[in-house]
Amino acid sequence: MSTKKDYSQIEKAAKRNTLIRTVITYILLGLWALIVLFPFYWMLLTSVKSYGSYNAEYTPKFFTLSPTLQNYVDAFTQVPLARYFANTLIFAIITTVAMLLVIILAAFAFARLEFKGRNTLFSLFLSLMMIPNELVIITNFVTITNLGLRNTFTGLILPSITSIFYIYLLKENFEQIPNELYKAAKVDGTSDFKYLVKVMIPICQPTIVTIAILKVIECWNSYVWPRLITDNEKYFLVSNGIQAIRENGFGRENIPAMMAAVVVISVPLIILFLIFHKKIMAGVSRGGTKG
Repeated sequence: MSTKKDYSQIEKAAKRNTLIRTVITYILLGLWALIVLFPFYWMLLTSVKSYGSYNAEYTPKFFTLSPTLQNYVDAFTQVPLARYFANTLIFAIITTVAMLLVIILAAFAFARLEFKGRNTLFSLFLSLMMIPNELVIITNFVTITNLGLRNTFTGLILPSITSIFYIYLLKENFEQIPNELYKAAKVDGTSDFKYLVKVMIPICQPTIVTIAILKVIECWNSYVWPRLITDNEKYFLVSNGIQAIRENGFGRENIPAMMAAVVVISVPLIILFLIFHKKIMAGVSRGGTKG
């Protein structure tokens, strides 16, 4: 009887400790969520405050009783925000599609095709990841300038249509597919391109979708290269457009309208991540699994 009683007490103590740890974990996660989400809340709150009420606040208020959407109207009418959106959409779609074509073919070549010096060449590719981005940007700037492609979509897009990291990630995924499938396909007379399209791409679809989403996000947030290669407002992306809004006096004077523009620009990425976050997690985790 004593042994059963002791065991019961130990079990209750273990459950109590587990509950305490769970509660503490959720409290810490909740606090961390508040810290992370607060800037977004403040941005959204400021965007619905009127210009007068915002300037009348000597002490910042964490709520407003008279929200307004006028700031969003001003953000689209006072500056060419719609053009910035269209430019970014064109840039993101064309760059992502072109990059997928390049990295899929490159990853397939490194994963399945046999040619002399394949491993050495791939090692050289990986070593390029050690070069600082600043040096690459300088080289790209000189090249694009010499080609006369400044202030063009071609100049914006060309340096972004490949990624050594994504080639490496996709190659690792392709190599997880049994090589016997490739040999059997070759025996049946299937071409390399048909095998890639019919077998490898469907199997590795989660990783390819993940790469596409991450590339779209990267293009949407791109700032340094577009800022460097374009000084014509006709080719500004949303990131450069926000900077232009701030610099031309409108955003510096009208902070609520500036925040409205930032909200409008941020919403597509938030929606994209919420819709595809499971695929992103699945693709990244699959890329880290071998065998």
